[in-house]
Amino acid sequence: MNWRVAACRADYRVHKIATSTLDWKTTREDFPILREKAHGHPLIYFDSAATSQKPRAVIEALRNFYEHENANVHRGLHTLSSRATEAYENARHRVAEYIGAASPNEIIFTRGTTESINLVAEAWGRKFIREGDVILLTVMEHHSNLVPWQLLAERTGARLRFVPVRDDGTLELEQLSSLLTPEVKLFAFTHISNSLGTINPVADLCEKARAVGALTLVDAAQSVGHLPIDVRELGCDFLAFSGHKMCGPTGIGVLFGRAKVLDSMPPWQGGGEMIVSVALEKSAFKKAPHLFEAGTPNIAGAIGLAAAIDYIESIGRPAIFEHDSQLSRYAAERLKKLPGTRIFGPNKERGALVGFVMDAAHPHDLTTFADQYGLAMRGGHHCNQPLMRRFGVSGTTRASFYFYNTIEEIDRMIEILHAAARFFS
Repeated sequence: MNWRVAACRADYRVHKIATSTLDWKTTREDFPILREKAHGHPLIYFDSAATSQKPRAVIEALRNFYEHENANVHRGLHTLSSRATEAYENARHRVAEYIGAASPNEIIFTRGTTESINLVAEAWGRKFIREGDVILLTVMEHHSNLVPWQLLAERTGARLRFVPVRDDGTLELEQLSSLLTPEVKLFAFTHISNSLGTINPVADLCEKARAVGALTLVDAAQSVGHLPIDVRELGCDFLAFSGHKMCGPTGIGVLFGRAKVLDSMPPWQGGGEMIVSVALEKSAFKKAPHLFEAGTPNIAGAIGLAAAIDYIESIGRPAIFEHDSQLSRYAAERLKKLPGTRIFGPNKERGALVGFVMDAAHPHDLTTFADQYGLAMRGGHHCNQPLMRRFGVSGTTRASFYFYNTIEEIDRMIEILHAAARFFS
């Protein structure tokens, strides 16, 4: 180990000891998959922004449901149905507590962030967006918070506006006065950029939107498992996230909506679960949240998400955020010293990821090379094609972290990237 690496690690450890007494390496033991090997090498999983790994507590919660409680919810009077319904609705209460919602009735279970945003675009947008209205977005949005609004604008004649992104990866907020005008009906934006790691000032943006009468939708996919969130403090009207990025199962997500706004929205999908009565000519519907949960829901997924929340809360989101921030800062500092490497995103505070490009190789080639040494990263446009074009690249390599990652793994990543630079040059 050279002296620069030793100095970086020493600085990191001093700060780590000062901010947390948690044994993060022991926490890793809760994740069975981290003992896997890839191509004969110990797995280094730096792709948690795409999906996080699952602790044993979540895996056991899923197994317990299918072994002891599996039945459909709400419709049955038998014992298993009662157990399943209680567990499913308890999960809704747990999510409401986790994000500070005023009521569990403000929590709608979906398949993930993408479906949550599409639900708003279809149900709320179909009723309230008209020709000439404006939907304000940012240039850093994930495709799931861009394409649904494009489709809505095409159908209604609404217009899209975009908050630009500076070279340092932050939003050009000085442009808001000219962009966030009374014509704007909705301002939809990400909390943490999945490519840049930029942490946007959500509460301030929501306050500015309210001042002109616009509703707000926050994409919290990259933030809800990493830092404390209280929707009432943020002041947002909608908030969307996915369970699989916060230690939960795939196929389960959440849409939070303020009760008053949800009550103004028509149903999105029709079918069982969301009805009060059905005649051949017309149906009467339940109120939210069940109004928006047609059909059999992902019962096990909701229960698994509640288990993931319990697990995350047992560690503490402030501690997770500090740990992850330290890792991303350390990784950024190490990457800056790698010849021919360009890093994207803010120099100071950032979320739990670092995006970069190396002169030596295309991101796809680089991540393929790294995989041969057990290092799992993501290479490509990360569903951020407009953002990539803004920075003049076709894609980046992204290393994303969670509380089960370590500084030693980052050091190993740098060694592998040095080897890649030698190989491709």
